[in-house]
Amino acid sequence: MTNKSLAGKRVAITGGARGIGRSTAEELIARGAQVVIGDIDAELVGKTAAEIAERTGGRIAGLPLDVTDSAKFEAFFDAAETELGGLDVLINNAGIMPTGPFLEESEQLTDRQIGINLCGVIIGSKLAGKRFGKRGSGHIVNIASVAGVSAAPGVAVYCATKHAVVGLGSALHQELAPLGVHVTTIAPGFVRTELIAGLSPNKLVQQIGVINPEDVADAIARELEKATGGLTFVPRIGGFTITALTMLPENLRNRVYKVLGLHAVTLDSDETARAAYRARTEA
Repeated sequence: MTNKSLAGKRVAITGGARGIGRSTAEELIARGAQVVIGDIDAELVGKTAAEIAERTGGRIAGLPLDVTDSAKFEAFFDAAETELGGLDVLINNAGIMPTGPFLEESEQLTDRQIGINLCGVIIGSKLAGKRFGKRGSGHIVNIASVAGVSAAPGVAVYCATKHAVVGLGSALHQELAPLGVHVTTIAPGFVRTELIAGLSPNKLVQQIGVINPEDVADAIARELEKATGGLTFVPRIGGFTITALTMLPENLRNRVYKVLGLHAVTLDSDETARAAYRARTEA
């Protein structure tokens, strides 16, 4: 029997044209939800929505969205509500992860990461929180990372933005609960998308921290079904491992990271293999 546990739920997803966003749209539609996906790539987001609609028969629309522009985000929210007759869920998924030495990173790329990874989440959460709070129900899901509770060289600003997203989610989980608004923060490990192109996790890291976008989509769907909010790691074993390591003194923890090969994953990235991803995310 098909699981339609999210039947009637109206969901907006940012960064929905590819990767986690696309997989989440497919998973939620399979569970009965109606979906609007937004993406900075206006052409691809329309194509993605059409492909998902044809394959699933579900209700989905694709709209252009720049999460760094509050006016454009509000226009997207208005259009999504018009399309679906309202919204019950916002999934703040849009994000980028450039790799490379911190001292060589341009101010423009630093600003772009902060704008998309953090400010976009803040803008979306505020827009959704106001609308959901007025009616007394709704669910905000923010996609962070295990890099939001740990840190690694080669992705310093990315780590900073994801730490901020985790902190924001924890605060909003408490602050918006009295309004009937749930806030969930999802912290995935390394997800097999363009984002980790050129990274080479060793066998141990692959076993405890490398997952498919469908795994994240399933976790999001389960959190929406539970409707409780809070921080969730994907995979859980990776979350348990990182959480345990964060209890160690920092210098000892960093030595353990090196022994496990965690630092090498991002520090030794193949920038040639990441060229296409970097060109797209810096455009």
